[in-house]
Amino acid sequence: MGPAWDCHAHVFGPYDRYPLAQDRAYTPPEALLSHYIELIHRLGLTHGVLVQPSMYGQDHALLLDVLAQTPALRGIAVLGPDATARLKGWRSQGIRGLRYSHRSASGNFVGSASLDDMQHMATALADEGLHAELWTDCQALVAIEKTLMDLPIPLVIDHMGGFDVGAGVRDPGFQCLLRLLESGKVWVKLCAYRNLLASGDWAAGKPFHQALLQANPDRLLWGTDWPHLRVNPAPDTQQLLSLFTEWTGDEAKIQKILQVNPMALYA
Repeated sequence: MGPAWDCHAHVFGPYDRYPLAQDRAYTPPEALLSHYIELIHRLGLTHGVLVQPSMYGQDHALLLDVLAQTPALRGIAVLGPDATARLKGWRSQGIRGLRYSHRSASGNFVGSASLDDMQHMATALADEGLHAELWTDCQALVAIEKTLMDLPIPLVIDHMGGFDVGAGVRDPGFQCLLRLLESGKVWVKLCAYRNLLASGDWAAGKPFHQALLQANPDRLLWGTDWPHLRVNPAPDTQQLLSLFTEWTGDEAKIQKILQVNPMALYA
């Protein structure tokens, strides 16, 4: 088996060396690099993508140190347009993209960057060989579909677009996500469980997973979302991987999503 990737995780601490931002929304427990490496190895994975958490704001000391220590990891950073000059040389340090937030109701977390920021920074990202990652929800997608398609850079939408399980796969927002995926310009991270917490039925996520799989398996990624922030009890990460393989079914597509696709985007 070649390199296999977890494409969405976070690390925190140790806090005596890497303190959180003072204006953070909350304080998560420490989630150390050593624990994360143990986790992905236990899952049979070899590589990971660490996303800058909002609780660290735009202080990337931990992320950059971790990437320097661990060549099998890549990073997704967070910057506003006033700090674009900091992008220089980040790709050589393992950064592959910047994360932005555009939600239908909840607004942005402290420490996040906005859709407007993404538009203003897109050319700078393209110049540095970086992509954009967007934390959003299907309810917000329809109004910004053209904006996203016009970006001069690849776009990754995480958490399966925050689909509404109650609205079903025919929901206009989810259909918009499918169109974006079909275009080949947009990648989607398969990580369903946060969208299913209110329903209490993880099997309800299978039709959404399979619709995305049918739309374009060449632009799908998978992530653990470790350490499952603000979810109590936290899901069993091995079970999440097992659900992914069960719902995907086809071994060639599993290999594509865990190995081939992330190598194309993150290597």
